[in-house]
Amino acid sequence: MHLYIVTGSSRGLGAALAGQLAQPDHTVIGIARKLNPSLQAEQWPVDLADPLPAAERLQAWLRVHTGWQSATLINNAALLSEPGPLAGSDLAGLSAALRVGLEAPALLSRVFLAETSNVPERRILNISSGLGRRAMAGSASYCAVKAGLDHLSRALALEEPDVGIVSLAPGVIDTDMQVQLRGADPERFPEQTRFQGLKDGGQLQTAEATASAIVRFLLRPDFGKTIVADIREA
Repeated sequence: MHLYIVTGSSRGLGAALAGQLAQPDHTVIGIARKLNPSLQAEQWPVDLADPLPAAERLQAWLRVHTGWQSATLINNAALLSEPGPLAGSDLAGLSAALRVGLEAPALLSRVFLAETSNVPERRILNISSGLGRRAMAGSASYCAVKAGLDHLSRALALEEPDVGIVSLAPGVIDTDMQVQLRGADPERFPEQTRFQGLKDGGQLQTAEATASAIVRFLLRPDFGKTIVADIREA
């Protein structure tokens, strides 16, 4: 059996990934704040803005469930704080975005690496963004956590050379996050018109199509060769 752990699995790209990975010989665990009734996977309703309980639950579960042929952790969950200057952001919202986007992946990766050491084939896929590589005004926290995921992946690849580790930018996807960016106040978020233009120009990919490309990428024999990657260039 092959194990897949997907965060942010209740909607968008996470739901599409968990759904496509739900195969007869796969065990899929979805971790998200809410349940997705249509998802054929084991689901843990956990808020990753408080990531320690989620990491502890995964640790306990992995210590009981062993014998996997392969194990994969997909850190997909992200939380976008209200678009606008950092100085005007809500403190609680900012804290939640940073914890979901970077603290949770670090804790879950720590548990995953420690508790799957006997699994023959292991992968960690961190869903990053082009904004982790190109700064954008009005989204400092999102840029920071995605850049952090890139560098976390680089460091873990040095520590764990036998584990396939990739931080992958998935392209521009038509998700609730895009709706939030298009609906932002242009006076506080100067890039609003650009994101509206992506929608108007038909340049957004569906979550299902992006998930299909990511699953193909994930299962490639050379997964992990390029640590910081972009699905559009893979």
